[in-house]
Amino acid sequence: MNLWDIALKNLRRRKSKAAFVLVGLTIGVSAVVVFISIAEALTQNINSKLEEYGANILIVPKTENLPLSYGGISLGGVLFEMQEIHEEELAKIREIANAKNVAAVGPMLLGAVEIGSRKAVLAGMDFQVASQLRPWWKIQGSQPEEEGVLAGAEAARILGIVVGKPVAVNGRSLVVSGILEATGSQDDQILFTPLATAQSILHKEGRISLAEVAALCSGCPIEEMVRQISAIIPGANVMAIKQVVEGRMATLNQFRKASYGLSAIVVLVGALVVLVTMMGSVRERTAEIGIFRAIGFRSSHIMKIILLEAGIVSVLAGVLGYLLGLGATKIALLFFAPGGGHSGHGIALPVDPWLAGAALALAIVLGLTASFYPARVAARLDPCEALRSL
Repeated sequence: MNLWDIALKNLRRRKSKAAFVLVGLTIGVSAVVVFISIAEALTQNINSKLEEYGANILIVPKTENLPLSYGGISLGGVLFEMQEIHEEELAKIREIANAKNVAAVGPMLLGAVEIGSRKAVLAGMDFQVASQLRPWWKIQGSQPEEEGVLAGAEAARILGIVVGKPVAVNGRSLVVSGILEATGSQDDQILFTPLATAQSILHKEGRISLAEVAALCSGCPIEEMVRQISAIIPGANVMAIKQVVEGRMATLNQFRKASYGLSAIVVLVGALVVLVTMMGSVRERTAEIGIFRAIGFRSSHIMKIILLEAGIVSVLAGVLGYLLGLGATKIALLFFAPGGGHSGHGIALPVDPWLAGAALALAIVLGLTASFYPARVAARLDPCEALRSL
C-alpha cells in the first residue's frame, strides 16, 4: 500500500472532516471568483458601452471668440481672431504615439446656407466613419452621395424636405437621400452632405470647422492622446469628452478594490477553517500515526500523507469553487443589468481560462499552506507517546 492509497482511505473514513474542509475551501474560492468575475464583467460592459458614445475627442480651431449665450440661448458674440484647420493636418493624427488607439477621425465643415427663403446650417462630413462617430443615428432612407443631402428630423419638418426630392442649397440642387430620426441633439436641425460637396458650396476647399476623433477606450490614455494631438496640430484646441464615463469608471475602480479586499478576508477565513480542521484531524489520529512510525514510516511519510489528503480536497474545492462562482456570478449580474435583468439584455459573463487556473491554484496553495503546520505537528509526534494513547 503506497502513500496515495493511505491518503484516499483516510479521506473515505473521515468523510465529515474532509467535507468540512471541502466546503470551507469551496466557499472561499467561489467568493473570490464571484468578486473578480463581476468586476471584470462590469469593466468589459462599460468598455463596450463607451464605443456607443461615438467621438470622445473634439478638435476645434483656436479662437478669441467671446460667446454671448446662456441657457442655450445665443445672443451673438464678439469675434477678434479665428484660425482655421486645414484638412490635411488631420493626417498627422495617424502618426502620434497612440495612433493604434484611434478608431476613426471625422472632419466636419459647418456653414450657413439658404434653402429657398430660409436659412439653415449645412454640415459636410465623411460618411465612411459616420457609423463609428454617430452609432445612434437611424436614417429613413440612405446616406447621401456626392450630390445628395441628409436632413435632420427638425430641419426636414421646417423646410418641408421629402426623401427623393431635390432641394436647392445656395442655388445648387441636391437630392434628399434620407432623413434622420429624431436624436434630441443639434443634429436634428442640420443638413448633412459629403465633406467635398459642403466645401464646394461654402467655398472653403481644404478647410474644416472641427474634427471628431473616436478613440478605443479600453484602457486608452485619453489625456495623453489629447496632449499628443495638440502638439502636432498647434492651431487647434483639443478637448476630451469624457465626463459621461469618469463617474462610472471611478465607481468601478472602487468596487474592484473592495472586491479584492473582501476576497482577501474570505481567503483568510477559509485558511483558518482548513487549519483548525486539519489540526483536529491530527489529534484524532495520534494512535494511527504512532503505529505508522512504529512500523517504519518516517516523518516525511507522515507529512506527505497529510498533505496528500489536503491536496486531493483542494483540487476538488478548486474545480467546484470555480463552477459555483461562475453560477453565482451569472445570477448576480442580473441585478446589474438595466431594469434589474427584466429587460432581457443582461451583462455578458466572461469565461476566463486564466481565472479557472488561478482558482484551482488558489485552492491548492491555500489548502496545502493551511495544512503544512498540522502535517508538521503530526510528523514530529513521538511514536512511544503516540502508542500510549491506544
